[in-house]
Amino acid sequence: MPPNNANERQPLLNGHHRPQNEDQDSEPQILSFSPKDPSNPLNWPLSSKYLQTALITLIALSCPMASSITAPAASNIQASFPGSTQKQIILGQAVFVMMLGLGPLFLAPMSETFGRRPVFLICLGVFTILQIPTGLAPNVGTFVAMRALAGFFFGSVGVANGGGTISDVFERRERARVLGVYLVGPLLGPTIGPLLGGLIVGGTGSWRWLFLLTGGLAGLATVVGYFCLFETRAVTLLLERKRALERENPGKRYVVEGTTDQGLLEKIKGNSTRAVKILTTQPIVSTMSLYQALVFSSMYSLYSQYTSIWSAPPYEFSKKQIGLTYLGPAVGFIICAVFIVLFIDKVYSALAERNGDEGQPEYRLPMANVGAVFLPISLFWFGWAVEKNAPWPVPVLATMLFGASQVSIFNCVQTYYIDAYETNAASALAAGAFLRSVVGGIVPLFVSGMFEQLGYGWGMSVFGFLSVLLMPAPAVFYWTGRRVRERFPFKG
Repeated sequence: MPPNNANERQPLLNGHHRPQNEDQDSEPQILSFSPKDPSNPLNWPLSSKYLQTALITLIALSCPMASSITAPAASNIQASFPGSTQKQIILGQAVFVMMLGLGPLFLAPMSETFGRRPVFLICLGVFTILQIPTGLAPNVGTFVAMRALAGFFFGSVGVANGGGTISDVFERRERARVLGVYLVGPLLGPTIGPLLGGLIVGGTGSWRWLFLLTGGLAGLATVVGYFCLFETRAVTLLLERKRALERENPGKRYVVEGTTDQGLLEKIKGNSTRAVKILTTQPIVSTMSLYQALVFSSMYSLYSQYTSIWSAPPYEFSKKQIGLTYLGPAVGFIICAVFIVLFIDKVYSALAERNGDEGQPEYRLPMANVGAVFLPISLFWFGWAVEKNAPWPVPVLATMLFGASQVSIFNCVQTYYIDAYETNAASALAAGAFLRSVVGGIVPLFVSGMFEQLGYGWGMSVFGFLSVLLMPAPAVFYWTGRRVRERFPFKG
């Protein structure tokens, strides 16, 4: 059970003082949390907060892991579907990734309307069930369709609502470190997936076992979440209190600030467009989401080519060995994530103290500049190392730097979104997820032709030159972000 108290159903803040007369019941009583109310998720014990963080991290790891788990098994899947092509198999990954971006446009606003818990549990449950027909797919059309359905709405719930949950339970100065831990999930998942996929396919010879793993992890998250995942959105908790008070006190009226009397369809229609509005009207989100889209398209393009790269001379790796090469970016992820978790709050506090204020969202961006420098270096390094047939440790070391750059950029930008758009954090994160996932899903469909024409050296250099072009973005918004936000205020 979530933290509770004996006065949970009592109104905590009245509107204004009213004379005792016959009209008293006609005036609504405003409900909100008092500063120290233990029912407020911001006041929960740290054990409860960390439990929620652990659960949403598990969700954010297990669902995106399914996006790339089939990468080392592409040839096996193609062989089991006579008449299928390599591009159709890659399409199974592409549609899943693209759906991970479309789902949050609806799921994030829905969680802001109906609460986090029901959205999490329903999506996780359906995602678990969908792994069964995916693993048993009799043809490539069914396989691609099930992958698309699993990614949309259901598999994207961790990406859509995880950041919003952390924003619910942690104050601004606390949340960056916790967010750094959580964000390892959606980044590490697409790397751990192929690692496990290579080991499983290499050991069993069948790609269908992969979906037993993804379904098992999602099912575990669903069961544990049913018992331990609490509602964290303050407005949803206050609405529950409002309904209880109205049952106990017929005739009295209660109001929760920030809510309206709109009907269900009107809420869905209005809220589902919020993330799109943020993406299209906020220059910061548009630019930084484009940057994240470059990172994701580079990652999925690279992973889609891993089997071709490592199975060819001079490497000629087995399926298991190909799976182990994914340890390169995974190690980079983890090392950089630890560094960010340890220092992002210290950097924020030092900048706030130096500038004599309580802190600005832009103070989350300085550490992103590390990734901005690492990204082009790693892309050029890997591409030309493979092109020149360098010994395998050389390109693997480049992928470690690539993994570190992803975490640095992704974590800092996500934290920046949450601080800058605090009341609409889930929708701001969904806006970024939309662009990066759609681009990250589409680009790998075309890169095989580019690599055939240009080779891996110049092919990866295309991504490297684009990363150089966007490299100044974190530094530019560190200096100008506040003025940009003031010039383009979001009115959702």
